[in-house]
Amino acid sequence: MLDHVGIGVSDFGRAQDFYDRALKPLGIDRLHGDNATFAGYGEAPKPIFWIGHEQGSPTRTHVAFTAADRQSVDQFYSAALAAGGRGNGPPGLRTQYHPDYYGAFVLDPDGHNIEAVCHKPAAL
Repeated sequence: MLDHVGIGVSDFGRAQDFYDRALKPLGIDRLHGDNATFAGYGEAPKPIFWIGHEQGSPTRTHVAFTAADRQSVDQFYSAALAAGGRGNGPPGLRTQYHPDYYGAFVLDPDGHNIEAVCHKPAAL
């Protein structure tokens, strides 16, 4: 089991703004950081996702965040695009994984593939 994960970012301020806005619909907030080189996101009191300034080009990463419902996936996608992300797969079913896999993919400002996914069936 993972305790936390971190990724490198080339422009910390831009990345912090992106993640502040993109993760909000998923109930994930910035909990720690120095506003200059690192920040930790999660549900209080534990950050599980960290960003940190990295010199040069950061290695590309794929991180998937659990969404409570399909509407949250949709809201994540809209918020991430509004925050400067680039679409990498709009919200929708990905039945190749399982019948109820509902996800959306966005590339963050450094090209990291950020996903929100709900594994629950559609609400009736």
